[in-house]
Amino acid sequence: MAALATSTEITVLGWSVLLLLVQVILQAGSAADLGPAYLFSPRDEQREPQNLAARRLKRALDNLLETYPAFVALALALTISGKAGGLGATGAWLYLGARVVYVVFYAAGIPVIRTLVWLVSVVGLGLMLWRLMM
Repeated sequence: MAALATSTEITVLGWSVLLLLVQVILQAGSAADLGPAYLFSPRDEQREPQNLAARRLKRALDNLLETYPAFVALALALTISGKAGGLGATGAWLYLGARVVYVVFYAAGIPVIRTLVWLVSVVGLGLMLWRLMM
């Protein structure tokens, strides 16, 4: 089977994996106040860090994971279907850019604008979906 040419959507997907890993590392690294005994345990007991930034980073990561499966599916579907590019590529970049800004705003505790940035990421998904369906 011949390899598919890398689409913009697949490139953005790669960058989104980097964002995911950075968010996981930031969140885990900021929860140090839970102590090594808890962090290396099976975490059967639910505990939250006292560190406000750690709690915000956890919520930002959870929020990313709510839309990430749709982004991955759309990026792959656009590439496999031969519909990559155009609005799909624009939507992919919009999604990723908004997600980067979102995590920064969430960690900083910036309300309202953070929600608008989240909405921009959803618009990005909408553009990708539109491109796939048309």
